[in-house]
Amino acid sequence: MTEAKNGDTVKVHYTGKLENGTQFDSSVSGDPLQFELGAGQLIPGFEQAVLGMSPGDSITTTISADEAYGPHQEEMVMVVEKEKFPPHIDPSIGQQLEVQYDEDRTINVRVTEVSEQEVTLDANHPLAGEDLVFDIKLVEIV
Repeated sequence: MTEAKNGDTVKVHYTGKLENGTQFDSSVSGDPLQFELGAGQLIPGFEQAVLGMSPGDSITTTISADEAYGPHQEEMVMVVEKEKFPPHIDPSIGQQLEVQYDEDRTINVRVTEVSEQEVTLDANHPLAGEDLVFDIKLVEIV
């Protein structure tokens, strides 16, 4: 049977969970995820897990934070005075915002704390610092 290798385009169904069992994403009720192995389109640990699988194979794998979205970096967390927000923005926990980083770049941040005076913004990926558990089924090698 054919095994998936770098350069192959594959279709997989997956369910992603945190180690405590909280599900954060799944393709099972929709179309399978299609990507090229080795092209760097997904987190490295996910691609590595699919290598060597044959159509119909299923695995459960734990991907360390280092092979997923990296460690949570405290230097990417900032506290901003609430009065610096434009009047049309009322920050709330979980809200996603785009912030002007410098003249040429914006960054996506997530509001993680709100007080009377300050708002804490986190530019880390929401899954940074988390080990992730994936149930993966190789549907097809295209």
